[in-house]
Amino acid sequence: MTGALPFRLDPGRPAQLGLVVLQEDETLEDDFRRLLPGDVTLLVSRVPSGRDVTPESLAAMETHLGASAGLMPRGAQLCALAYGCTSGAAQIGPERIAARLAESGLLCPVTEPVSALVAACRALRLRRLGLLSPYVAPVSERLRAVLHERGLTTPAFGSFGVSEEAIVCRIDRDSVLRAAAEVAGQAEVDGLFLSCTNLRTMEAIPLLEQQLGLPVLSSNLVLGWHLLQLAGLPLPPGRPGRLFAQAAGQ
Repeated sequence: MTGALPFRLDPGRPAQLGLVVLQEDETLEDDFRRLLPGDVTLLVSRVPSGRDVTPESLAAMETHLGASAGLMPRGAQLCALAYGCTSGAAQIGPERIAARLAESGLLCPVTEPVSALVAACRALRLRRLGLLSPYVAPVSERLRAVLHERGLTTPAFGSFGVSEEAIVCRIDRDSVLRAAAEVAGQAEVDGLFLSCTNLRTMEAIPLLEQQLGLPVLSSNLVLGWHLLQLAGLPLPPGRPGRLFAQAAGQ
C-alpha cells in the first residue's frame, strides 16, 4: 500500500481553558479536574518557580510568564487563561501578570487568584475575611495589603509559617480544619479564605461551611470559578462551596 490514508477533520471541539501552574505545585491541576465541567478541555503549562516561597522567588516568576503561556498548543483557541499562584499574584500584581501573559500572543481574558477572590467576594457580598495562609510572614503580609487595597480586610488571620512548597502540599485536611476554625474565631468575619493553590482544601470547604456557617473560599475554588465566568461557560452543579452553588442557582 502506498500513499497516505484518508482522514477527515472534526469540525467541532470542546471549549478550551488555559492554566499556567507553578513548577512546584502538586495540587492545582487535580483540583481543577474536580471543579471544571467534564466537557471542557484544560490545557496546562508550567512556569519556573522556587522551592521556597519568598518575595524574591515570587517576583522572579514575572520574567517567565509570557514564555510559559506561549507554550500552549499553537492551534489552541482559549476562552480564558489563568495564572495559578496567589502569593505570586500579590507580589507581582494582577495588572503586571496580565501584561506578561499577553506577551504570549494569546488573545483571551486572564485571571489569577487575587482578581478571582475579589470577584468572588463581590458575588457573595463579602468584605471581611478570615485568612488562613501557609506562607511566611513577609509573603502573607503582602497578600493582606493587596487585598486591603481592593476593599477586602482580613481582621482574622493565621498562618502555618511554611516556605517550602513540598511541605505546603502535604499539610493534611485535619490541620486545615483546625487552623481555619481557629482563625474564624478570632473576629467577626463575613467569610473565610484558604490561601495558596498548593494547599489541599477541597475536602475541607464543605465541612468548614457546615461547621462555621460562613462561606469558605480557597485559591483554587475562586480561580476555577472565575475562569469559567470569564469564559462565559456555565457553572457545573455539585461542586463544593457556596460560591459555585449560589452562582449556579442551586
